[in-house]
Amino acid sequence: MRNQLVTYSPEATFSALADPTRRAVLDLLRKGRQPAGQIAQAFPISRPAISKHLRLLRRAQLVKEHREGRNRFYHLNPEPLRAVDSWLEQYRSFWSTSLANLKAFVEAEYAKEAAAPSNAPSRRRVDRATKRSPTKRKTRNVD
Repeated sequence: MRNQLVTYSPEATFSALADPTRRAVLDLLRKGRQPAGQIAQAFPISRPAISKHLRLLRRAQLVKEHREGRNRFYHLNPEPLRAVDSWLEQYRSFWSTSLANLKAFVEAEYAKEAAAPSNAPSRRRVDRATKRSPTKRKTRNVD
């Protein structure tokens, strides 16, 4: 067997991952190699439908098939997922930086409010007729 350079199509990977049933199949295969029949039993859909999902996962190279006699065994191929993970890394760094900046801003605003004099007038609206805030008003049930 020759060494072959394998390239993974991000479009095929994302297309395969878009379906919740296929994601559930991948979650099932994280536990290890399983026969097609056992995979199909884990879902409330028909065996031919699971076979189609497995075919799409195979085409996206997310799973590999191994035949033993009449049985087909499937196992997870993590390489395309690593390619997706590296693509997502740039977004992780963007969001972690953005959230760190938001945290710093909120903490600075909180520090400013805590340092402000406490005799400032309250911002709650007070009902002048009853001298109560609107949330503490008693209501009568009229039948």
